[in-house]
Amino acid sequence: MNLFERIGIDIDIVVIVLAGILTIALVLVCMVLSKLSKMKKRYNAFMGGADGKTLESSVLNRFKEIDTLKEETKAMKEEIKKISENLLSAYQKCGIVKYDAFKEMGGKLSFSMCLLDDNNDGIILTSMHSSREGCYTYVKEIIKGESFVLLSEEERQALEEAKNKNNYLQ
Repeated sequence: MNLFERIGIDIDIVVIVLAGILTIALVLVCMVLSKLSKMKKRYNAFMGGADGKTLESSVLNRFKEIDTLKEETKAMKEEIKKISENLLSAYQKCGIVKYDAFKEMGGKLSFSMCLLDDNNDGIILTSMHSSREGCYTYVKEIIKGESFVLLSEEERQALEEAKNKNNYLQ
């Protein structure tokens, strides 16, 4: 008596199950061989040239390019630092007040304009327009946000407006 007959399993079922497993294994082997073929083609293209020398020169060229990029980046950072330092001394905050200096019918043609750098150092430029007497222009120096010369109300407003502006670098 056969082993399968003792267990109570029909031999035909065992053959069918084994045939199914074999078919699945055969499909998986075909898939693996296909992927291996594709990978081999990619490997050969990557390694192109004799003994991988092309690959070596390609890698060395990339390292040279990286070193060049590092040097250029360092130079750019230094240049940006210089530009930022120069901008701190440039006028970057502005306040302006327009008004009618002599209460004439000419409108608001007079103005006070304050220009300050990052340290609140700068100038106040005041232009007073009169339809009868012409135009007068004055400049007053501002140091650390203060003037050592008496300021008009409009000049104080322009100064406060400029001091309250935010520095774009901050």
